[in-house]
Amino acid sequence: MIRETLDLDSAHAFACITHGNGVASQGRYDTGGASFNMNQGGITAPYWVKLERDMSSNFTVSHSVIGSAWQQVQGTTPQNIPMSANVYVGLALTAHDAALTYQAVFSKVTIIGTVGPQWAQQDVGIISNDAEPMYVAVSNIAGAPAVVYYDDPGAATIDMWAEWVIPLKAFADQGIVLTDVDRIAIGLGTKGNMTIPGGSGKMLFDDIPLYRSRNAAKE
Repeated sequence: MIRETLDLDSAHAFACITHGNGVASQGRYDTGGASFNMNQGGITAPYWVKLERDMSSNFTVSHSVIGSAWQQVQGTTPQNIPMSANVYVGLALTAHDAALTYQAVFSKVTIIGTVGPQWAQQDVGIISNDAEPMYVAVSNIAGAPAVVYYDDPGAATIDMWAEWVIPLKAFADQGIVLTDVDRIAIGLGTKGNMTIPGGSGKMLFDDIPLYRSRNAAKE
């Protein structure tokens, strides 16, 4: 995908392979305008797709079985989508359902031309979550839970995967019997404060393991 901005209604051009409608040339001619879609059926992933922009901001979408002998999407012509000289180039993925996440694997990715900084990831149209702290709480059958907060008080705004290692001693020092834990919770905001409404946004959590104490290997 090539976008003029990261705003939700930005002008853009998109070469994509879809679940049920083959390969498609999609885009929006101007900010806030209607989107267009021109697809060629009978093609399924894995497949090669290519998006080209010329000096006049004409965008062409092509596809290939092996990454050569490219063919333009059937029935299409280059689409003129005026954009500024500096644009955003990246990979896009959607589940077509705001309540679901989706996973895909991209390979053999090449960008030809002058490109700027390193790769980043962001939901298009969503600048950030509301800034809130993140915590982990564990408890025994009786007594108050022990709570440990992440170092960054605005943890909800972190936009990349970050590892958080919590020594179990941090809970034991608060009186938790580690051999008798019956509940663990991950939360955002201030634990136990139900008077202030929480923020909005989305967080993804992955790989929550429990390890015994480990020492670095010695030579």
